Order: sequence, then C-alpha cells, then structure tokens
Amino acid sequence: MLRAVRRATLIVNPRASAVTEADLEAVRRALAAAAELRVFRTEGRGHATELAREAAADSDAVFVYAGDGGANEVLNGLNGDVPVGFVPGGGTSVLPRALGLPRDAGQAAAEVASALADGRTRRISLGRVNGRLFAFAAGVGLDAELVRRVDERGRSLTGRRAGDLAFGLAAAQLFAHRRGTLEPALEIAGHGRAAFLLVANGRPYTYAGRVALDVAPRASFDLGLDFVAPVRVRPADIPRLLGYALRGRGQVEAADVIYGHDLDRIEVSCDGPMPVQADGEDLGDATEVVFEAVRDAVTVLA
Repeated sequence: MLRAVRRATLIVNPRASAVTEADLEAVRRALAAAAELRVFRTEGRGHATELAREAAADSDAVFVYAGDGGANEVLNGLNGDVPVGFVPGGGTSVLPRALGLPRDAGQAAAEVASALADGRTRRISLGRVNGRLFAFAAGVGLDAELVRRVDERGRSLTGRRAGDLAFGLAAAQLFAHRRGTLEPALEIAGHGRAAFLLVANGRPYTYAGRVALDVAPRASFDLGLDFVAPVRVRPADIPRLLGYALRGRGQVEAADVIYGHDLDRIEVSCDGPMPVQADGEDLGDATEVVFEAVRDAVTVLA
C-alpha cells in the first residue's frame, strides 16, 4: 500500500492534440479528490522532463495529461519510485490505452485518482534506445520515417500535432514514392539483415483510430523487449504484413520476417544514417542503435 498522499503534481501539455481547457478542469477536479494537487503547464519540448525531475523530489505521485510525447518526456525525468498516472491527451495516447484506461480524459483521471487513493499500482518495464527511455514502441527506418514526415507537415496554429489521418496519408505517400522493394538496410546483431526494425515494450505497438496494431503480440510490459524486422518488403507484401498487425494473436511467424522476444539488448548497425523514433518522437538519424530493456523500471497507477 502507498503511504498517505500529501502532494501530487499534474504536468499538462496544453498543446497536445486532445487537451482542452474544459477537459483539463475535469481532470483537475478528479485528481484533486485524491491529493493536494499542483498543476504545471509545459512550455516547449523537453520541459516536461524538467518538471517531472523537480516533481519527483517532493511529490507523492505525478500525473501527466498529454500525448505520448509528453508522457515519454515525463518518464525520462522521473525516478522509478514515484508512482505516475497517465491521462490521455493526445490523438493516439497509446500508453494509457495499453494500460487499460479509457480514452475520455475525465474518466481516465477518475480511474488513476481511485488507483492512487486505494494504492493500486503496477510495476512495468521500459525500453531505452541510445540513452532515451521509451514506454511502448521504438523503431529504426520505416516507422521512424513516417513520424518524421508527419512532423514535417507542421502543426496547427494552436501548435497541435496532426492525428491518425496524417499518419495514414504519410504512409500512403511513402509507399507511393517507394515503388520498388525495401531492401535490407541494417544488421541486427546475432539475427541478420532487415529492411527496418520495430521494437515493442508492450502491446499493442500503436493504434490506428480504434484499431490496435499488434506487430509483436507476445510483447509485454512485464518482460524485456520484442522486435519485428521484415527482411525485405515488396509492394505485394504490404497487405500480408499489415494483416499480421491487424490479426495480432493470430499471427503466424513468416519466413521473411525476423523476430525477437523478451530480450535485454538489441544492437543495430545501419548501412547509412537512418531515422530513429521512440514513442512516436523523432530522435534524429543514427548509424548505430542500441536498444536495452529496463526491467521493473517504474510504478504506474492502473
């Protein structure tokens, strides 16, 4: 059981896709029922990490109302002992949904507040890619390029990132541009060469609207890292590979896809600079990428 809560911190990204002032008030009321609450708004990239680091020193719990990027920043600022609750504020909000929370911000806040009041917590593992922690997914190559293409479309006048439709359009444009085969472009130490790499710390890997994309059905927040890496991708392969992700548990391992399960370390060497992403955030290009499992890393309210 958690000790009696005296103070909690709520970190809000006011520019996250689904954050509104009305919902923020509902979230604040729900959380304030369980703790003396301080509210801080982020002012730019990286600010949530700073706020989380400061909050961890004098808070009994930390809440984050943001998208997946804001949640990622908070995790990179916390120590593993302070319990954290995630309220969905993004267009996708993979992490809170994967932890079983509803998409409605007010309802999710009420659930994590109840978990805090009752001492209901869960320890989960995290991943680390080139020093950056991630909660649910990271990748080298194709999916990271999609993240970059969406970011390059810019944000709205309110600073909000484009949603799932933009990712779908970016994927269609990318495949239309690359009419040929995606050839092997990286080496996974001990496993072989592949066109791109998807690394999962839990399931699903992401969502397309309400549809879960389960590229690594055996991945779990209780285990190490899983990966899926197609050796090469021809245009004719795309429907089959997408079908694997949509079927999830029904997936049959394919001969032209490399898999890894419950791993502590994944080392990748790229033929040239390739984009890297973590929890949907562009980490830039790299030629050497190291993924590490950080087991039993953080306490979440769930």
